[in-house]
Amino acid sequence: MIFNQFFDEVSSTYTYLLSSGKGREALIIDPVIEKTNEYILYLKKLDLKLVKVIDTHIHADHISGLKELNKQTGCALVMGEKTSSEVVNIKVKDNEKIKIESIELTSIYTPGHTDCSYSFFMKDRVFTGDTLLINGTGRTDFQTGNPIDQYHSLFERILKLPDHTSIYPAHDYNGNKVCTIGKQKKTNPRLQIKSPEQYAEVMNNLNLTDPKLMDVAVEANIKGLTFKEFAKLSK
Repeated sequence: MIFNQFFDEVSSTYTYLLSSGKGREALIIDPVIEKTNEYILYLKKLDLKLVKVIDTHIHADHISGLKELNKQTGCALVMGEKTSSEVVNIKVKDNEKIKIESIELTSIYTPGHTDCSYSFFMKDRVFTGDTLLINGTGRTDFQTGNPIDQYHSLFERILKLPDHTSIYPAHDYNGNKVCTIGKQKKTNPRLQIKSPEQYAEVMNNLNLTDPKLMDVAVEANIKGLTFKEFAKLSK
């Protein structure tokens, strides 16, 4: 299996590429539009055919590469069925399978960071988007966020996965690349909380600044911008 973790330094976003092997089909999770050429070069290097691209949720801190990758490769665009995206052509339900050759992901509806947040589980790993971060959790104070929903997504869905499951988040701000469910249960301070109400109190008092691109990113990702459209928006 081919597995590659890309990183966008500007938004601290992780993007993931999965494939059964060289010359086979590929899938990308949470692409950043400015990194599109990097993904395309990697695909060409290994003779991979991009067939599906997934966003775990509507991002507020960067412009997604979904539509641009579709424009360049003809790949299908995938999100959870709760998304407000106007461009995806495959909307998956909770617990639905996403397959490309020998790769199989299972969607897990994990609202809280947004009401359209989904995680994607594959055998020994889970792509958690902004729901569960390494030593943290995604903020819940804007864009349809809800701390009570996130508490249930964490404790009743993600943390029910086997302890050896590797966690691959959509963001990290401290250089962490991967961890496990078991270790996060012990070391993540947000997972030491004992009730939804206690979790909500913590999340409602973080007093974080808004993402720099929030005013344009959310609408841009709902509409699905290409490079050309993004360039006009940036002027």
